[in-house]
Amino acid sequence: MAAEGHAPTASEYIVHHLTHWQVNWNLESVKQTKIIDFNVLNLDSILYALAIGALGCFVLWLAARKATSGVPGRFQAAAEMLVEMVDNQAKANIKSAQSRKFIAPLALTVFVWIFLLNAMDMLPVDLLPQLWALAHGASGHDPAHAYMRVVPTADLSTTLGLSTSVLVLCLIYSVKVKGLGGWGHELITAPFGAHPVLWPINLLMQVIEYLAKTVSHGMRLFGNMYAGELVFMLIALMGGAAALSLPGVLLPIGHIIAGTIWAIFHILVITLQAFIFMMLTLIYLGQAHEAH
Repeated sequence: MAAEGHAPTASEYIVHHLTHWQVNWNLESVKQTKIIDFNVLNLDSILYALAIGALGCFVLWLAARKATSGVPGRFQAAAEMLVEMVDNQAKANIKSAQSRKFIAPLALTVFVWIFLLNAMDMLPVDLLPQLWALAHGASGHDPAHAYMRVVPTADLSTTLGLSTSVLVLCLIYSVKVKGLGGWGHELITAPFGAHPVLWPINLLMQVIEYLAKTVSHGMRLFGNMYAGELVFMLIALMGGAAALSLPGVLLPIGHIIAGTIWAIFHILVITLQAFIFMMLTLIYLGQAHEAH
């Protein structure tokens, strides 16, 4: 994390925590040098997303397995409330009952998965990175170069990957519901009309709309979670400043108070961001079912 012989500065601490465990397709360690580089994988985001996704599936499987027709327990009641909430939102946005058979479970998966990914931000900011550094050092490598980020939704590649998946589904349903010819006609005639002179402008506007929705869909989730992760780091630095400065006797109290307040507020943030991403997914898929 820092050069040998001195503790990391605040900037070194933050930069280290914001650096991904990056590998190429051969799983060799590399560093990203370009803004967009498809040869670089953020392995930490991938592994945590897969592990937490499996955990979410296991939790929902447990709820289904333990479901009874009698008076539900608290776990079953919570799961039923969640499913009912998502189903109501799906019915409000997707008019086709046939499409809802796939889209409603998809929306439930999106909400639970993103909520759990966001919830990784509630862990102590140094817990998993420090354990990874210890394991890295025990295996004979330099622990100062053990990079690990634990919040996949604070990684733009993750959130844009999710939003791009929604875009692909929107295109699939546009063709499925309207037919290839109907959707193609819509691309060149909406929003300004069917006059041939307007066809290129309409197509350009449609492309811009699809791109804008996809980018904003992913950027919104990324921005909120990245900011939350950064605030937790700043609060952790406040505790470090307290440990290094005897005159700063109020800093430990401030550290505890600030951390507690932000953690409580962040519970709302992680839930709200999962709900917003799910709702936008339903809205965009609903728009794919409608004609302009």
